[in-house]
Amino acid sequence: MAADANGQPYNINADTIAGELSAALSAEKLILLTDTPGILKDYHDPSTLYNKLDIQEARALIDSGIVSGGMIPKVTCCVRALAQGVRGAHIIDGRVPHSLLLETFTNSGIGSMLVASHQTA
Repeated sequence: MAADANGQPYNINADTIAGELSAALSAEKLILLTDTPGILKDYHDPSTLYNKLDIQEARALIDSGIVSGGMIPKVTCCVRALAQGVRGAHIIDGRVPHSLLLETFTNSGIGSMLVASHQTA
């Protein structure tokens, strides 16, 4: 929740705030912990995880309906953060023990990593 100068309350998505803050702070990475493995082609099948994608691919997944529901604000905030200079964004399953370490300190990671473009990653 947040309020404007007149005290009008607003319900603001936490992912949106995290993405905007990461851009404003010139963060190296934005990491979103969620209750799914990451971005999935088929949300019923964890083996369809997208390990790495760029802004254009992420937008196409939203447009095609593959990214839907609660994943839309997560992917959108990652795209916005990347477009504003954040170098990498990650969507990972926070229920997995050591998920943050596995994502950031292994070559393969365990979630979905988004980058501005594949040329700069």
